[in-house]
Amino acid sequence: MIPRKFELLPEHLYPSQEWAIVETAFSQPWMGNAETIFALSNGFIGVRGLPEEGRPTIESASFCNGFHETWPIVHAEEAYGFARTGQTMVNVPDATLLKLYVDDEPFFLPTARMVEYHRELDFRTGVLSRTIHWAAPSGKQVYITSRRLVSLEYRHLAAISYEVTVDTDAPVVISSQLLNRQDSFASDERGNGGPLSDPRRSKGFTQRVLNARHHLERDLRVCTGYRTTNSGMVLGAGMDHIMETDNPWQMQRSWSEDLGKVVFTVDARPNVPINITKFFTYHTSRTVPAVEVVDRACRTLDRAMRDGYQHLEERQRSFLGEFWSHADVQVDAEPQVQQAIRWNIFQLCQASARAETTGIPAKGLTGQAYEGHYFWDTEIYVTPFLTYTDPRVSRNLLRFRHSMLGHARDRARELSESGALFPWRTINGEEASSYYAAGTAQYHINADIAYAIKNYLDARGDFDLVAEVGAEILVETARLWCDLGFFSPETGDFHIHGVTGPDEYTTVVNDNTFTNLMARRNLRFAAAMVRRLREERPEAYAHLVHETGLIETEWAEWDLAADAMYIPFDMERGILPQDDNFLEKERWDFAGTPIDRYPLLLHFHPLVIYRHQVIKQADVVLAMVLLGDEFTLEDKRRNFDYYDPLTTGDSSLSACVQSILAAEIGYEEKALEYFQYALFMDLANVAGNVVDGAHIASTGGVWMAITYGFGGMRNYNGALSFDPRLPSTWGSLSFRIRYHESRIEVTLERECYRFELIEGDPADITVCGTPLKLLPGKPLEVAAPEAKPE
Repeated sequence: MIPRKFELLPEHLYPSQEWAIVETAFSQPWMGNAETIFALSNGFIGVRGLPEEGRPTIESASFCNGFHETWPIVHAEEAYGFARTGQTMVNVPDATLLKLYVDDEPFFLPTARMVEYHRELDFRTGVLSRTIHWAAPSGKQVYITSRRLVSLEYRHLAAISYEVTVDTDAPVVISSQLLNRQDSFASDERGNGGPLSDPRRSKGFTQRVLNARHHLERDLRVCTGYRTTNSGMVLGAGMDHIMETDNPWQMQRSWSEDLGKVVFTVDARPNVPINITKFFTYHTSRTVPAVEVVDRACRTLDRAMRDGYQHLEERQRSFLGEFWSHADVQVDAEPQVQQAIRWNIFQLCQASARAETTGIPAKGLTGQAYEGHYFWDTEIYVTPFLTYTDPRVSRNLLRFRHSMLGHARDRARELSESGALFPWRTINGEEASSYYAAGTAQYHINADIAYAIKNYLDARGDFDLVAEVGAEILVETARLWCDLGFFSPETGDFHIHGVTGPDEYTTVVNDNTFTNLMARRNLRFAAAMVRRLREERPEAYAHLVHETGLIETEWAEWDLAADAMYIPFDMERGILPQDDNFLEKERWDFAGTPIDRYPLLLHFHPLVIYRHQVIKQADVVLAMVLLGDEFTLEDKRRNFDYYDPLTTGDSSLSACVQSILAAEIGYEEKALEYFQYALFMDLANVAGNVVDGAHIASTGGVWMAITYGFGGMRNYNGALSFDPRLPSTWGSLSFRIRYHESRIEVTLERECYRFELIEGDPADITVCGTPLKLLPGKPLEVAAPEAKPE
């Protein structure tokens, strides 16, 4: 992997704290990073970490998961089967705005004379708080405190508590706004909607997106219902307020299609606080009219006004208390490491907690990059964390994939194939990848989804989910592999041609090793689950046959294809070629490529990249991690040694995977190096684009690197094992997992490993090759083996 220089957050601005990110001074150079780092979300609503006063900003944005606009994809040259309709997550009206004026002077962070500034995101409360002492131009001393949250308990609700106090008489104006930024600005300061500069960035719109269809004003409440121009989706956005002060005040309300205002004019007296609580809500729909979503928004606001802001904070703390009791990871290492681990895990919570009936966008709801699309990231990098810590969410995500099955069947027909082909990138279930070579050709997404189902079953023992939705997915994905591949008339091997693996710097190849290995696992698992369903759940099996037209001869075909699957192998090097002719290509000139020419995709034509042995992200190495039971330790070491020097790390999905395999094969130094890249991917802006949002797959990969890599945790076919690789620079590592109906705490120290059943049924585990049984009230301690040199 190409070394990347990254800069940790400066300690004088962002001092390390184990349970929070703290900002001690406003800094414009770090402002874009901070907008992402301090973003709040619950999986349905997301707001970036902007100041309540609205300025300055790099990317002003709020989001609702799944709420999107569509647009026609224009191809330079048309061809049958190209994706036709793009989908982009909409920047919904911003309700965080509370513009402040004292003596008619606006509070503006870059020019304000600060006596005190403190902003903090607490991972235990889910509250973004801020304290400011502003010496206004008039000489008056102004004290501002705010607390903001996006409720993890109430899916559609967020709130701000905003208080201003002045040390002497002064006119104070606070303008609370609901601003449609999506249509107020055709593009942002960085060029969204302008010339293409980075294909990872989101598309801007030149036409209007949000059209007001219904409006309601009452007391301190403003609600608007919008309908998107093309997708026809409906949004209800609303805000309401509680004003608490002993100062004389007046209110003025106004509304236009793009801006709703409630303006508070206060005759402030010395040291008499002005407290405004602002509740805001979003509801979306594909089917109901705008008046209905506005009505839903009003009901949410009614409940919030009744319960009050403090109730929301109490419920938030309770929610996160439960979350951390399952998900916390503790390390005896540098303070920045512990802080960064918890920030990454907190991002996983924010991205997934209330993502019911949706997927998880690549950036969560912290930014608009990648259009807010769902990728394979969810199944391979995010669901492992959820499966072992919050299986409810994992189940919901797999059910959501099942809801896309109809579109996936249609897409398979469009590509002249049987079964179903899930979209490479999507929001509504239709393929939205305009560049098929690095998009639609990544057929491995089918096997990735099947893998996630198997991983869930292995970890939970929950066959109900397989019976309800998993089996149908498995049948249709297995059918696709059988139709896509073919048996060689000369050798009898089963080949899969014309696909792209995880490495997007090598596209449309024959027999991509990762794809073939994962497809083989998919085929075998599908056949096994259908047989089990017929034997154990005859009614569910009958339903499956009815829904899919399944016939018994298909199972045998799946097994035959799996048994005959061609897996490339190079005898001379003793490695698995990434595809059938990868090793025939010229190696990339890494020595002659300056560091500022990475990522390669922004500086070289795709054809230049495709002609070389150069890897964007782990491919064969990822297969070695996911399907580790199919390879020996020496297999893994030889393949890692060959592919590691070829991997640029231009993808944020790579470092965590390389860390896991490096740890397993005993390369501690490399394992820690890659872990650092993954751990600080966003906090240190390793990829150079944190302003566009957090890398959610990488945050999931951080948890995997800790538990799979340093914790040595594996679960092959439901058999849980641990072979720890605790770094020599760490004093200890502790984490908890859910396994079947048990909760297990794992504590790794230099001299011994401790395993304790926290609650639930007795559990069978294997530690360093020794089978053990965990019983209630009887922790087990295992002596740590002596470390082996690299």
